[in-house]
Amino acid sequence: MQPVAAAVERLHALADSPTVRRIAERFAAAGHELALVGGPVRDAFLGRDAHDLDFASSASPDEILAVIAPLASAHWDIGRAFGTIGARLGELTVEITTYRSDVYDGATRKPVVAFGDSLEGDLLRRDFTVNALALRLPGKVLVDPSGGLEDLLAGRLRTPIEPEVSFGDDPLRMLRGARFTAQLGFTLGAATASAIQAMADRIDIVSAERVGEELTKLLLAPDPDSGLRVLVDTGLAERILPELPALRLEIDEHAHHKDVYEHSLTALRQAIALEGSRGHAPDLVLRLATLLHDIGKPATRRIEPGGAVSFHHHDVLGAKLATKRLRELRFDGETIKAVATLVRLHLRFFGYADAGWTDAAVRRYVRDAGDQLERLHILSRADVTTRNQRKAARLQQAYDELEERIAALAAEEELAAIRPDLDGEQIMAILGIAPGPEVGEAYRHLLELRLDEGPLAPADAEQRLRAWWSARQDPAG
Repeated sequence: MQPVAAAVERLHALADSPTVRRIAERFAAAGHELALVGGPVRDAFLGRDAHDLDFASSASPDEILAVIAPLASAHWDIGRAFGTIGARLGELTVEITTYRSDVYDGATRKPVVAFGDSLEGDLLRRDFTVNALALRLPGKVLVDPSGGLEDLLAGRLRTPIEPEVSFGDDPLRMLRGARFTAQLGFTLGAATASAIQAMADRIDIVSAERVGEELTKLLLAPDPDSGLRVLVDTGLAERILPELPALRLEIDEHAHHKDVYEHSLTALRQAIALEGSRGHAPDLVLRLATLLHDIGKPATRRIEPGGAVSFHHHDVLGAKLATKRLRELRFDGETIKAVATLVRLHLRFFGYADAGWTDAAVRRYVRDAGDQLERLHILSRADVTTRNQRKAARLQQAYDELEERIAALAAEEELAAIRPDLDGEQIMAILGIAPGPEVGEAYRHLLELRLDEGPLAPADAEQRLRAWWSARQDPAG
């Protein structure tokens, strides 16, 4: 949080920038009110730069367009029905919206758009008080009808009106509350949290696409952990991602095992740290896979003789469950496939740590991971959350060794593009066969040889292929 004086100075500097000042002067000359609203004002107090600017105005959409069009290098009116005109001015993107005072029918989250007559009324219809701040232009007067500045200083999220009314109007605001805790590091006010808990089932009227979008923004935030805990603690996760609260498995004195929910959140924090230390930007696929990697455990939990707990094949089931959930949330196919691959493979490394691998096993690890290898490296490392420092050090050393072996083999054999030593055309020519299933079988046989033994010389590969084909043609011989 920036000191108030410094934040005000940042706001004034933004208002005095040539582009903003030009916009404000043009609106004033046309007899319209204009104010900088929402995120840019909030972010000035948080010390964050504003790249896109939102304005509210007393002008109608047609009047906004008449003022802004001569100033802009490009403009668009895709949001005209909602009172919004967008424009590009130099490097700056702006959206200017007519004051709103919408009415909701209670059955959907789509408002009956109604234009308002005051800035204060417009601000009170927004999601949270910290987003209901405005700076009137060109006079640079801060407008705060709901105590947003006080909430900013306290790091608190409250709704400008009664939360039951606000969330009843638009249930998506409940998810935005969880997301803002992750993005801004704020906490929910007590009344806000209670209202979400009481109204969690209202999220069911929100489209799966919008839920998926909010979950994506939350996971890509600096601290997804806090937002995910809000989802679970308020009951929202039961409606949109029930696999997450299901990880809170019962632990008793007869069946000791790690808290899978806390383990998953710890693994996510560690994956994010590794993501940064290895030079990667926030990675949605990695974060989804890490969060969901153990969701197969509740259904596979078994108490073994002696009281131990097992989760056999939870990796395979988890991949299926992750695929199903992400499809329901309308994630794209590429993301779903990548996440499922990582969940399915997340246990593979621990076999290496226990027994060591042959070169063939290392090749298969790389082959199976494909283009997800770097993410699998991070997930496998992040999955080690034991408090036993000796065990943690042993696993880290084992993975260091595995990565070194992968790098060495890759340098020798181009592991990233493992192919059989003969291609389909060569197989058909050598065996004198036409395209068909037998070519595929031969190809897979040669691929297994390649993985087991490394590259073969062409003559050796041909000899091995002919021997396989002969044995296949005469299995009794």
